[in-house]
Amino acid sequence: MKKHIERLGDSGLYYVEQTGRMGVFLFVCLVNIVKPPYKIYPIIKQVHFIGARSMFVIVVTGAFTGMVLGLQGYYTLTRFGAEDLLGSAVALGLIRELGPVLTALMVIGRAGSAICAEIGIMRNSEQIDTLECMAIDPYRFLIMPKIVAGVISLPLLTFIFDVVGIIGGYLVGVILLGVNEGAYFNGMYDSVSWIDIEMGIVKSFVFGLLLVWISAAKGFFLHLDRKGAFGPEGVSRITTDAVVLASVTILVWDYLISAIMI
Repeated sequence: MKKHIERLGDSGLYYVEQTGRMGVFLFVCLVNIVKPPYKIYPIIKQVHFIGARSMFVIVVTGAFTGMVLGLQGYYTLTRFGAEDLLGSAVALGLIRELGPVLTALMVIGRAGSAICAEIGIMRNSEQIDTLECMAIDPYRFLIMPKIVAGVISLPLLTFIFDVVGIIGGYLVGVILLGVNEGAYFNGMYDSVSWIDIEMGIVKSFVFGLLLVWISAAKGFFLHLDRKGAFGPEGVSRITTDAVVLASVTILVWDYLISAIMI
């Protein structure tokens, strides 16, 4: 019994310490964002990696998400004779919830895992320690451009996801199933308000910060993992942990932001 209590206390202290460590990590990164001098090229490079190279998966996911919403929404609304509301159902579902959330989850899988693995390998091979020995701030050199790029890229990718998803819903609802084209777009125009768009924008900014922060921090503190993160096995395990933690955090914050803004 005593051993179980000690193990529980040890786990609690570890997670409290890890939470504090990641909080300090985020604070230092945010300070470095506003501290001059400002270098644009590293940020542009990361925007290309996080944003431009995620375009394909975002477009494909957005198109099929909109098509599924159009298909399921049509067969649900026809039961109530309200198929003219299909456009508003598709637009609201994408703009408020599915657009920001699915975009963030796709970027976590494609870019977040790569960020964690890259920084974890640098920590494992002592490249980060070498930067510190050379008086180069690893937070500013490695992490800050990624966080800024994530905050810039996620809203843009979410916008693309929403537009492609609405077009996908149009193709299924109007072209395939015969919903009136004017009703599709008029319903969307009448039902989507600024608060809906604002909610999607706020979520995309927050998700962009969260996914890069968690992915980068897990890789940066790989050497402090209590399971002993050494070698390829340690990097693979910490990358998996980062993807899972970032995905769950996105879903939790999705609910919190919705609850606050509704």
